[in-house]
Amino acid sequence: MQNSEVFILAIESSCDDTAAAVLHNDKVLSNVVANQLIHNQYGGVVPELASRAHQQNIVPVIDAALRKANVQKEQLTAIAFTQGPGLMGSLLVGSSFSKSLSLALNIPLIAVNHMHAHILAHFIDEEGYDKPEFPFLALTISGGHTQIVKVNSFFDMEIIGETTDDAVGEAFDKSAKILGLPYPGGPLIDKYAKEGNPKAFTFTKPKVPGLDFSFSGLKTAILYFIQKNKQENPNFVDENLNDICASIQHTIIEILMDKLKLAVKETGIKQIAIGGGVSANSGIRTTLKESEAKYGWKTFIPKFEYTTDNAAMIGIVGYQKYLSSRFETSAVVSKARIQF
Repeated sequence: MQNSEVFILAIESSCDDTAAAVLHNDKVLSNVVANQLIHNQYGGVVPELASRAHQQNIVPVIDAALRKANVQKEQLTAIAFTQGPGLMGSLLVGSSFSKSLSLALNIPLIAVNHMHAHILAHFIDEEGYDKPEFPFLALTISGGHTQIVKVNSFFDMEIIGETTDDAVGEAFDKSAKILGLPYPGGPLIDKYAKEGNPKAFTFTKPKVPGLDFSFSGLKTAILYFIQKNKQENPNFVDENLNDICASIQHTIIEILMDKLKLAVKETGIKQIAIGGGVSANSGIRTTLKESEAKYGWKTFIPKFEYTTDNAAMIGIVGYQKYLSSRFETSAVVSKARIQF
């Protein structure tokens, strides 16, 4: 279905951020996100509180996105929403609103896989950013996922490596918790790591065959390391915080890069794109950029606002699905776990 004036309203509500975006074809006109700070005091996302906050935020966020884009709801061509994966209560808020608005405006409804959106965010028309060519390898790293995906086309993707236990984002956040840092701790490890020595302390990297990852053993090793050193010196963490954070981050980056290098070797594909919330990590971004000269790769690093959960990435998938008429009826259901 070709239409030079396609306006997509995209809605993302998979976890604790309520987001809405308006796209004109593949260009973002607005991208609004309402964060839920209430979870910080609990050290993690509380699903029931998240779904209630989505109910409060969804109307004002969508209204703000339409106003910022200067688009009337009657101009909309289709509505795209996150079907999954995510927290069921949160997903239902977004899907229910999307179904209702689609029905009221009599326009197509498009369901989007959240993880596909992290990958295809690279195809948003953004000045100064190149788009990868098919096929390419995507490293999707977030609080809930760690995957290496072979991307053959917009709708042909194959997971060739994934975590066997914890995701890389969880490894960052749990490590931060062990150090006594507040939630979310991943960005704080990145912050302190910039001032530390990445080789001050050594942590054993897990031995996992093939392209799969494992981070649970690393978390345990960090826990025992901190407990042991605090017994000898109660001020150990405070006195060595920057070096500890730098060493943890260095180890995690090495784990990711080892698997990426193996994936390139096995597939012969040297185009690498990253996506997901953890791709905002400055150490990962720098290391991946350096790999262009070091290994002869072509790397694609998204704009910061398209790394964490946002609706623009849902919108770009919605646009591509609109072009090939991949629509849903109101019978479509949200899924906490969804087939990739």
